[in-house]
Amino acid sequence: MRTALALLAILFAAPAGAADLNDYPTSARADYVFGCMKTNGDTRQSLDQCSCSIDVIASILSYDKYVAAETVASVTQQAGQIGNMFRNTAVARDALDELRRAQAEAQVRCF
Repeated sequence: MRTALALLAILFAAPAGAADLNDYPTSARADYVFGCMKTNGDTRQSLDQCSCSIDVIASILSYDKYVAAETVASVTQQAGQIGNMFRNTAVARDALDELRRAQAEAQVRCF
């Protein structure tokens, strides 16, 4: 009886909103998948793997953390003082490390 009640509670519970399950905008996911596919051969298999990859990353990092880490990754490639400033900042390194760990997990799960 308890199992049946628990099942009914699950079935009739208010569904989680899309924002609760997915805080990455579709355009951000699509941008990631397009870039990933370009580096992995533009095949149907790469579409599946790259889609999986961004889903794994999204399950690990909030969108805000993802954007911050991607920004750091982009800026650290700049030569000169601006790039140096980000390369030598612990907060920036931590954000980049967190993104790299999420990407490594996605690589293991999806490729």
